[in-house]
Amino acid sequence: MTLDDILLEAEEKMIKTEQVVVNEFTGVRTGKASAGLVENIQAEVYGSMMRIRELANITTPEPRMLVIQPWDVTSLQAIEKAIQKANIGLSPVVQGKLLRLSFPELSTERRHEFVKMIKKMAEDGRVSVRHVRREAMDLFKKHAHDSGITEDGKKQAEKDLQKLTDDYIAKIDTHVAHKEKEIMTV
Repeated sequence: MTLDDILLEAEEKMIKTEQVVVNEFTGVRTGKASAGLVENIQAEVYGSMMRIRELANITTPEPRMLVIQPWDVTSLQAIEKAIQKANIGLSPVVQGKLLRLSFPELSTERRHEFVKMIKKMAEDGRVSVRHVRREAMDLFKKHAHDSGITEDGKKQAEKDLQKLTDDYIAKIDTHVAHKEKEIMTV
């Protein structure tokens, strides 16, 4: 395995980490209805855990309302229970064969809680990026001796890896700033 291969693999892992963080952010409520808020919540249906997006159609008929219509009506109660357990600050209302989620105006206190939540998610993402860096550094040390790479080549690869790490941490910070602005906007 060459140093370039190790760098490419590290970058792929960092890209995936960034995508995971951005995906987690969609589950944090802003002030308007978003299917991303509930689609990844797991409900126990048919003896196993399934995401709501796999069980139902999620629509936003109004800016402050989500409607969840399960494909199988028997899963309605399980979806309702899962949303209540998720503690996203919404109470589902069953109306016939569907669930309605109304989004009340967020209080300033609740907005600050959500900002803390996204900052923790972002920190987890940064830690994951640093973990990828550490793994790559270990591989550099291991393969530098095996393949006869010069010390200068190894140092340059380490610099490139550090720049890559800094870039992905900066990208995560940018996503945090954008999401924080979105949450705090009334």
